[in-house]
Amino acid sequence: MSANAHRPRRSCLYMPGANVRALEKAKTLGADTLIFDLEDAVAPDAKAEARAAIQAAVEGGGYDPREIVVRINGLDTEWGADDLKMAAKAGADAILVPKVVSGADIDRIDTALNAAGASPDMGLWVMIEMPLAILNIQEIAEAAHRTRLTTFVMGTNDLAKEYRARPTPDRLAFQTALGLSIAAARAYGLVAIDGVFNDIKDEHGLMDECEQGRTLGFDGKTLIHPSQLDSANRIFAPSPHEVEQAKAVIEAFADPENAGKGVLKVNGKMTELLHLEEAHRTVAMDEAIKAFEVAGS
Repeated sequence: MSANAHRPRRSCLYMPGANVRALEKAKTLGADTLIFDLEDAVAPDAKAEARAAIQAAVEGGGYDPREIVVRINGLDTEWGADDLKMAAKAGADAILVPKVVSGADIDRIDTALNAAGASPDMGLWVMIEMPLAILNIQEIAEAAHRTRLTTFVMGTNDLAKEYRARPTPDRLAFQTALGLSIAAARAYGLVAIDGVFNDIKDEHGLMDECEQGRTLGFDGKTLIHPSQLDSANRIFAPSPHEVEQAKAVIEAFADPENAGKGVLKVNGKMTELLHLEEAHRTVAMDEAIKAFEVAGS
């Protein structure tokens, strides 16, 4: 398990790369991850200026303990290669690449990162937002075994466009895509981040979608406005009750009287060894979140 296995990624906030004031303000925001965006948030005639602004911001630092990810333009665009080289040179924690559709795409991006001199610790995040990506999701995830791929980010807005789907509060149109992406991420040890919620003023809608995302198994949510941070941070963190139960499970299996037992009753609940593994993960994540919040205060 990697050193970043329990790094909080409850809230992954997109920040427009062309907005220097926003990049500076991000140093004070309670996001686990900041995604400096060179793609959708930046007009074509502002791409070069935004790239320079992001490079200056990343190299200037001051964002710790927040994770810094740069969403580049696709490598098949006129901007993508320069975006990638900049992110590698500046020392971002990861890049986020849009519209991947195959394992070969992952190999090509990984090769480009190596050629650009990216640190071995630099991660590769990819947008899952095309119908072909859903059909090839296992192949894409499997590339993690030979590349620096670490994270799936759902692009539900693009999926809606490509599917010609009608978005609804229950996200019925995307349940297959979301479920397959989670299955592939878990099978190959990847982080999975849910897509954005578009209505900034609808706090209850955001909370419902965060709850749904967590129920499906996502590790966090991409966000488009700082006002959405509190809900995502709260919902994607283990609750006090979950932490208390997890600690009780760990203590029960550690009790010498229970040595060799595969099934126990803990606080009235049947508990197996598989629950012990999840209990350790819950406690580790709770501790990581607390440490992150102390470091960011």
